[in-house]
Amino acid sequence: MNDVAIPPPPRSCSASFVLAQPLAAAMDRFTALGERAWAPGWSPELISGHEERGSVFATTNADGVRTHWIVVAFDRAAGQASYARLAHGSHMGLVDVCCRALDVDRTEVTVTYTLTPLSDAGAKLVAEMLEPAAYAGFIANWQRLIEAARP
Repeated sequence: MNDVAIPPPPRSCSASFVLAQPLAAAMDRFTALGERAWAPGWSPELISGHEERGSVFATTNADGVRTHWIVVAFDRAAGQASYARLAHGSHMGLVDVCCRALDVDRTEVTVTYTLTPLSDAGAKLVAEMLEPAAYAGFIANWQRLIEAARP
């Protein structure tokens, strides 16, 4: 074996919440365009496609960080949405959203972020974001925002 140092693995954290929405409505919330209805400042620039595997879009956050996203998988019927993301100069990783119908009017949503820092600032952001209590609060805020944005 050669003496290559193996870096630490990516960091990951998951949290779940329940939406008072049917599965189809919940899935609409987790597309590039659907997130505009509830995520403050979310203004995706569609580069190719929309929901199809391989579709690409970009966002810029309030701090000016440009993030490119690619749809890894999107299956409405199965309740699965997966995205790869590159926040330039900060971090890259995956966002997986799994929606499961609890009944006709309620959907359990589980969101998993798996991130690798690309810089010292990215390492700080990833450590803070994926700290379990902070992450739980981050995802709980998604629930509040989505429920508040219901038509």
